[in-house]
Amino acid sequence: MTDQYVLPLVDISKLQSPLLTDRLEVAAALDRACQDVGFLYLTGSQFNFDYAQDLIDITKAYFNQDLSDKMKHYIGLSQNHSGYVPIGEEQFASQSYDLKEAYDVNYDYQGAMGDCPLLGRTQWPDFPEFKTVVSQYYEHLRQISRDIFSAFALALNVKEDYFADKITHAPSQLRLIHYPFNPEIQDAEGIGAHTDYECFTLLLPTAPGLQVLNKKGQWIDIPLIENTLVMNIGDMMEILSNGKYLATKHRVKKVAEKRYSFPLFCACNYDTVIQPIVKDETPQYAGLIGGEHLFNQTAQTFQYLKKRIASGELVLKNPVPLSSFGLTEKNEETA
Repeated sequence: MTDQYVLPLVDISKLQSPLLTDRLEVAAALDRACQDVGFLYLTGSQFNFDYAQDLIDITKAYFNQDLSDKMKHYIGLSQNHSGYVPIGEEQFASQSYDLKEAYDVNYDYQGAMGDCPLLGRTQWPDFPEFKTVVSQYYEHLRQISRDIFSAFALALNVKEDYFADKITHAPSQLRLIHYPFNPEIQDAEGIGAHTDYECFTLLLPTAPGLQVLNKKGQWIDIPLIENTLVMNIGDMMEILSNGKYLATKHRVKKVAEKRYSFPLFCACNYDTVIQPIVKDETPQYAGLIGGEHLFNQTAQTFQYLKKRIASGELVLKNPVPLSSFGLTEKNEETA
């Protein structure tokens, strides 16, 4: 069974303060929450929830289209893993697939891509106002994420601007996810249990359904709190913190109602070497290239990429298995 659980609530308003003492106060609160749980609520004066409502409205309108119209911008047609994701495309666990559809928006990179399969021009649908509204929300949260990266630097006792040159062209993805209404569903998985691959995630959900694995190995339900975002630690921040923060497994259950979810996955630049940065500690993790890890994990869940691997068209560099980070589940059959 699952328990109701209220996550820590961290107000990040003071990250805008010119006073270092104010910013350190937020960093300390963030540090405690990430050590204790790895999932938390964020509030702050910098959040514009009018942008969030605009995003919800345009997303509802977009997904109301016929499947044939949405498939014109299928993610498998893109050059940087952006576009429409139909139900059944993603599979975190064998013999199952996620009961959701999505539209994935990557950093709309205009420069030379090189050997970076997640960088490039985003594939935008031919849908009125979609690019304008989605880009507005993306850039708004991307700016806030820069301040959060600075707070993590303070929390990990490195220079406050440590991440500044490592997030200039990061393949940070915004997902617009729709869990369709299905009265037949009885606790079926909307998204299977997994950790996020990046440093941290900023999530805007519209309905309950999110569950988090706590440090006792038990699944807990996460209620909604108005005018907050949910934040969680990903694989890369677990490595950077040398295990001080653990990537937290989570899933979406109870999707017998229409639900929308908008995670922004905050990453470092593609070629950034992700390795422990905590001073005076023996590294507990081997370093990895951030973009490689992100793409490798993605390629192990999306059907169109799995087919390319199976055919030999795509060969992954230094992949690790899915769910290689974070906590271990216990008694999942009773969750």
